[in-house]
Amino acid sequence: MKVVFLAAGAGGMYCGSCLRDNRVAATLLEQGRDVRLIPLYTPIRTDEVDVSQRRVFYGGINVYLEQKSALFRRLPRWAVRWLDAPGLLRRAMRLAGNTSPEGLGALTVSVLRGEDGAQRKELDQLIDALGDYNPDVVILPNLMFAGMARRLKSQLSAKVLCTLSGEDIFLDRLPNPFREGAMELIRAYGQDVDGFVAVTDYFAQHATNHFGLPSDRVHVVPMGVRVDDAGEPAMLPIGSFTIGYLARVCEEKGLDRLCDALIALRRAGRDCRVRAAGYLAPADRSYLDRIRTKVELAGIGDAFEYVGEVDRPGKSAFLRSLHVLSVPTVYHEAKGLYVLEAMACGVPVVQPDHGSFPEIVRATGGGLLYDPSQPDALAEGIAQLMDDEDRRTRLARDGRVAVSASFTDSIMAEKTWELCCRVCASQ
Repeated sequence: MKVVFLAAGAGGMYCGSCLRDNRVAATLLEQGRDVRLIPLYTPIRTDEVDVSQRRVFYGGINVYLEQKSALFRRLPRWAVRWLDAPGLLRRAMRLAGNTSPEGLGALTVSVLRGEDGAQRKELDQLIDALGDYNPDVVILPNLMFAGMARRLKSQLSAKVLCTLSGEDIFLDRLPNPFREGAMELIRAYGQDVDGFVAVTDYFAQHATNHFGLPSDRVHVVPMGVRVDDAGEPAMLPIGSFTIGYLARVCEEKGLDRLCDALIALRRAGRDCRVRAAGYLAPADRSYLDRIRTKVELAGIGDAFEYVGEVDRPGKSAFLRSLHVLSVPTVYHEAKGLYVLEAMACGVPVVQPDHGSFPEIVRATGGGLLYDPSQPDALAEGIAQLMDDEDRRTRLARDGRVAVSASFTDSIMAEKTWELCCRVCASQ
């Protein structure tokens, strides 16, 4: 069996979906499976060895220009390939900055329309390239590519799966009529998809209801992380109680809420600090500046540190510097890869009781949940673990053991392959 994973690049930032897609493809390759990982929009960025193909399809520059003018839809293939060059795409995405949903409505709907959209040429080129490989299964990166399914199936005789990756956050922010149009297209084109893959039960149920997907075709393959390089359990840091944050620095991920909890804890006389790591987009620098100003005005500027992005060795070192991790997202998280990464290193978590977090925390026993509707709940949850070292140690141990037993990349890869086999065997 041959399987192609399509991964939507995130414009130069570390992205949980890209990290997961690269890891599952890499593990399957290590297991001797015949798979390829092909990037769309931009090259993917990962904190370990990148196993994706060099060529990018649906390159972000071409997709944008084709939306703006019919002239660019007639470019010769050599010009398209030049604009899809990975280096050029990386530079263009850095200059472009954030791609907010509010400005991408028409483009999103057009890509969703597949062969009927302005990007038909991109689909033709992808199918031509995949034809040389002759895959049995093609896995789409998210529902915004559901319009591809019909052509992929008819021209490649392949089964089509689609990852459910938390795209509701983006799609729900589209202005109408684009949001309504996108939702209608997803309901229609979803009928052509042979199966949908969620990484949590929470998002499987939410996506089924939210997008009107056929429930009998929605499957769950839990996330998995590498544990072979996790090393020994993290030693408790010496000095101030250290609260970590490992995610993109933006309002949706809630770093400001964590710093509000820090201020409350310090005002209560507690010796603690926050260390934050993650991608910072140019558009979010003012957000980080406001956080810094707030902690400085509270007289605790030295209790907050932003260390920037971290690669895989840097991530491990960062996590080992923490007593707890908390990423208090404003939205309902579909994945939460950073939670499993922290637990794999023996770091307990304090997370809001919504989205995927209740499912992960209850399945692992590796942390606490708090009520995000209560203003002081996050600070109180962290304070509980500050005051009870035995409990904190037990949560760290239980989470690490559970991840090693049930949430590894090997298990994720095996379950993904089993699902592909079942779909191929179905009529």
